[in-house]
Amino acid sequence: MIIIDTESCTGCEKCVKVCPVDALYMEEGVAKLKEELCISCSACVTACPVDAIEPELKAQRADFSEYSGVWVFAEQHEGELKATGPQLLGKGRELADELGEKLCAVLLGHDITDLADELAAYGAEKVYVVDDKALQEYTTEAYTTALTTLISRYKPSVFIYGATHLGRDLAPSVAGHIGLGLTADCTGLSIKEIEGQKVLQQTRPAFGGNVMADIVCPNTRPQMATVRPHVMEPMEPESSKNYEIIEEKVKIDPDSITTEILEVLEADERGVLSVEEADRIVSGGRGVGNCQEDFELLRELAEELNAAVGCSRPIVEEDIMPKCHQVGQSGKTVSPDLYIVCGVSGAVQHRVGIRGAKTIIAINKNSDAPIFDMADFGVVGDLKKILPLLIEKIREKKEN
Repeated sequence: MIIIDTESCTGCEKCVKVCPVDALYMEEGVAKLKEELCISCSACVTACPVDAIEPELKAQRADFSEYSGVWVFAEQHEGELKATGPQLLGKGRELADELGEKLCAVLLGHDITDLADELAAYGAEKVYVVDDKALQEYTTEAYTTALTTLISRYKPSVFIYGATHLGRDLAPSVAGHIGLGLTADCTGLSIKEIEGQKVLQQTRPAFGGNVMADIVCPNTRPQMATVRPHVMEPMEPESSKNYEIIEEKVKIDPDSITTEILEVLEADERGVLSVEEADRIVSGGRGVGNCQEDFELLRELAEELNAAVGCSRPIVEEDIMPKCHQVGQSGKTVSPDLYIVCGVSGAVQHRVGIRGAKTIIAINKNSDAPIFDMADFGVVGDLKKILPLLIEKIREKKEN
């Protein structure tokens, strides 16, 4: 809900133009509110040039019987689904079954309706689609307006997002506009009963990864969380699954969008494989060296394996490699088929990020390094002697 200071209002009508649900109107030169329509999206708060409108955040009532459905935000880019959508639908299926509710996906963009079939194959029973030219490129305001409108209309009980760059921007914006709780960077989700009420228990690392915190938001709906990519497993797709598609129209006024996209730059440099999406990763830590030249062996091995190159946090802090290559709690969570880790001791922050790896090969001089506790294969020795031999054997294998 919002509060309008009628004495400050100049009657410019900008708030009326940007309201996505037509909850505002003019009367005798002053903005008025239809309270039954307001969805607390705060678009009018941003648009008002004289600060005559303020949000009024009130605690929601304890009766959430009208809220139902586990929603997953299905992120897409240029008409292709990001991996987080299917991953979250896998976990969403478990949550929905335990709550006895429907599993739904939300799809925003332009010319993206055909992606609904893919989401249904991964378990979505309903797919909410907002197809609008204003959503072709991501902007916080447009996407927030679309989601706050859908939430107001359909009242889901749970809404989960991928903790990607987009999700980490969008979810807090939605939470802030509606007045919801939000837990960021979760590595686990489950249902817990508290005082006879089933609530979403959200688990995330805390205190530098030394403890795991369980968090609940029992007093607001929907309960919202962002989840690290690759910590959840998607279900096997079934293309024959039946589902309901709900195509919605949302009023998005161009004046409500305060940013202009001039150019979209890809994060990965010179076609280098992304560690988040690679099936094979060769990763290095402080034990590799303290300059870029020391990592040439890792790059050479990665090239032979068609693998991405990753690193631990100290390597980023010393400006040896860019942040986009960092694997671990404060970097990227990965789940490759093969993870070769060199010169990384195996602090808990790094281990959290590689739990999804299917096969881990660790190379380290220290036989007591914690990384060996989770490695499938361990090699104790000098990586500068081991890696050239490994590269040579791979090349021989390719030639034969």
